[in-house]
Amino acid sequence: MNNQKKWEILGKIQNPKSKLQIEKIVKVLLENRGIKTKKDKEEFFNPPNPENISLEILGIKRLEVEKAIERLKKAKKNNEKVIVYGDYDADGICATAVLWETLYEMGFDVLPYIPERFSEGYGLNAESIENIKIQNSNVKLIITVDNGIVANMAVDIANEQGIDVIITDHHLMGRKLPKAHSMIHTTKIGGAAIAWKLAKEIEKKVKGQRSKVKSSNGLELAAIGTIADQMPLTGFNRSFAKYGLAELNHSVRLGLEELFRQAGIKKGSIGTYEVNFLIAPRLNAMGRMEHAIESLRLLCTGNREKAERLARRLNEVNQDRQRVVEEVVLHAKGFVANDQRVIVIAHESYHEGVIGLAASKLVEEFHRPAIVISKKAGVAKASARSIPGFNIIETIRKMESLIIGGGGHSMAAGFSIETKKIKAFSQKLSEISNPLLTDEILSKRLKIDLVLDFAQLDFDLYGKLTDFEPTGIGNPKPIFATEEVEVVGARVVGRESNHLKLRLKKAGIAIDAIGFGLGEFLPTLTPEKKIDVAYNLEENIWNGNKNLQLKLKDLKISSG
Repeated sequence: MNNQKKWEILGKIQNPKSKLQIEKIVKVLLENRGIKTKKDKEEFFNPPNPENISLEILGIKRLEVEKAIERLKKAKKNNEKVIVYGDYDADGICATAVLWETLYEMGFDVLPYIPERFSEGYGLNAESIENIKIQNSNVKLIITVDNGIVANMAVDIANEQGIDVIITDHHLMGRKLPKAHSMIHTTKIGGAAIAWKLAKEIEKKVKGQRSKVKSSNGLELAAIGTIADQMPLTGFNRSFAKYGLAELNHSVRLGLEELFRQAGIKKGSIGTYEVNFLIAPRLNAMGRMEHAIESLRLLCTGNREKAERLARRLNEVNQDRQRVVEEVVLHAKGFVANDQRVIVIAHESYHEGVIGLAASKLVEEFHRPAIVISKKAGVAKASARSIPGFNIIETIRKMESLIIGGGGHSMAAGFSIETKKIKAFSQKLSEISNPLLTDEILSKRLKIDLVLDFAQLDFDLYGKLTDFEPTGIGNPKPIFATEEVEVVGARVVGRESNHLKLRLKKAGIAIDAIGFGLGEFLPTLTPEKKIDVAYNLEENIWNGNKNLQLKLKDLKISSG
C-alpha cells in the first residue's frame, strides 16, 4: 500500500501553528528548489522570452550556426533537396515540424523524414541514408533534429555520397564527434527548442518567399517537446515551457485543435499535465506501434478533414498502446521475485515499442530498477528504467561485453542484446547491483515541502502557488502535509471505486480532499483515528462555485 512511503519534510517555518505570512511559505518553496538569490528568484518568476535568449548563453556556438546558415543559403540558391531528419518521439516530431515548416515557408526544396522504429531504429544510420537516397536521389543536405551527435558512421557514409550533414541535438556527446558540416549542440535545452532557435536565426538571415504556410511560430511545439522529453523545468527550459504553453492555449493549428477535441482538452487550461498525459502519449503512440510520420502530418496539416482523421487515428493507436502496455505489465508482474533487487523480465510476446513504458510501470509499482526485454530470434531489444540513487546506464556499461550498443542516462537506458546472453546478463547485473541497492535506496520516498495547518490554506496562498507553474521535473508541484486531521466523511468514487473522497477537519476548519488510486485506504479510516495527509492544494470549480480542495499524494494514521 502507498502508506509504505517514507515522508521526507524538506522545509520548516518557525511557529507553524500561527497564521503565517505567505512570503515565508514561498521562501521555503523556493529554497527547496535551490532558488535562493534575488536574481534566481526574478528569473524563476519572470523567465526571459525564448526570443531574447542568446545562442551563446544556451551553450550553442554561433560559428556553427553561421556555418549552417551559409550552407542553407547555398542549398536554396542551387535548389538542392534538403531533408530534415527527425526522431519518433514527441520532442523529435515537434523539432521536425518546427524546422521543416520554416524551411518550406522560405521556399526550400525540403522534405521531413522520420525513421521507422522497428526497421531503422533510433538516429541517423546507414539504412536510413540508403532509404533517403532511394526516395530522393538528388539529396545534398541532411539536417538532423533531436539526434545525430553520436552518428559518426552514418555521417561518414553521407559524406562519401556527397551529402552534407548539419547536426542539431541535445544528447550527450560521445568520445569522438561526427565529421559533420556543422554541429548545433547543447544539453541545456531540448531538441525541439534547439530547432526553434535555429529556425529563428534562419528567418532573420535567409531571404525567403514567406508563403505563410505556418499557423504559428512553432513555440507551442517547442514547449510540447521540452515537457514531453522530461527536461528540467528550470532555467531556459522554463522559458520555453512557460511561453510555449501560452501559445499552445491559443493555438489555431488544426491538428492540435482536433487532438484536443479527441483527448477532451479545453484550450485555456492546458498545462504540463495535459502535455505529459494527454498530448505527448498520443504523439508518441504512432512511433511506438506503427510509424511516427502520421503524428508529424497531424501537426503540420492545413486541412481540417485530414486533421480530424489523423487525430482520430492517433487516439485509436494510443488506446491500443495502453492495452498492450497493460498486457505486458500484467504478464511481467507474475515473474517479479520478492528478493529481486533489479527486475529483469524477458519474453517473446513483449512489443518492442512499449517495453520502456512497461519498465516505468514496474518501477512505479515495485520501486526497483527494471529492465524489460523483447525477446527475438538472435538479437533482443531491452529498455531500462531506474530509481533515484542508482545510475542505470553506468551499471549497464560495466557489462559492455554482454550487450550490443545502447545508450541513455542515469534514470533510463536502452540497448540490444543477443537472446542467448540474457541469462548471463541478468546474473551479472544482480552481482553488480545488489550491493549498491541498499534498503535506504529501495525505500519509497515522498518529498514534502512543508507542514501546514488548514488555517494557512487560502486563495491568497493558492494564487502564489500558481506562480510556480509550469511545474514538472526539477520544479515539482508544491506538496504540503497536515498532521492529526479528523476524517468527518469518507467514501470511494470512480468507475472501479478506486478513488478516495474525503471530508477532513482540523481546528474547526473543514476541507474536501480527493485521492486518486487511494481507495484501498477506506477500510483503515475510522472516526476515532486521526490521520496525516500529504497533498497538493488545488482549486475546484463546481456549478460555478470555487473552493479549495486537497489532491492527496499519500496518507497515514497519525502516530499521536
